[in-house]
Amino acid sequence: MSTAVVSKEDILKLREKTGAGFMECRDALQETGGDVDRAVQILRRKGIQVAEKKSGREVKEGLVYSYIHPGSRVGVLIEVACETDFVARNSDFQAFVKDVALQVAASRPRYITRQDVPPAVVESEKNIYASQISGKPLAVVEKIVAGKLEKFYQETCLLDQPFIKRPDVNIQAYLVETIARIGENIVIRRFTRYELGEDIRPHVTT
Repeated sequence: MSTAVVSKEDILKLREKTGAGFMECRDALQETGGDVDRAVQILRRKGIQVAEKKSGREVKEGLVYSYIHPGSRVGVLIEVACETDFVARNSDFQAFVKDVALQVAASRPRYITRQDVPPAVVESEKNIYASQISGKPLAVVEKIVAGKLEKFYQETCLLDQPFIKRPDVNIQAYLVETIARIGENIVIRRFTRYELGEDIRPHVTT
């Protein structure tokens, strides 16, 4: 590991990008010789490893949180689970829950994960995209359809959406960072979004 001296400013910059602890950021920067972008990747890989190890743990505690957007035209009710009541009271966990509620209010996801999208909806989207393309080889059509489907997931699936406060990461990455920082499994279980005057088709996930 490199023993490069890193500045406090770079450590704080890395913390802002990743949410990792001060010492973790310092060590990652020393490992990369002060390269912030490479340090970000190291910390994210470590976060994914931690999250994977904790993913099977049972979650019975957490918060049900309500958010009403200024003007009272949009409201969100969301449930986020964790392992212990201690973490449910943790300020970092509560900040995460509030951020996700704000994300739902602002970005209108319909599902939590892409696995939650009904197969019939996926097939319908594929058919629509394919019908918009004509006169191209099958391989090209399949590639274009796959690209459009990926964009559909990024727009409609909460975990795939770019985080509105940090567009360089998606909500999945933010969730992984939070799990790594707090040290417990965290699961976004369900949400409902209401908007004044919209059709009575609430975006509910269970």
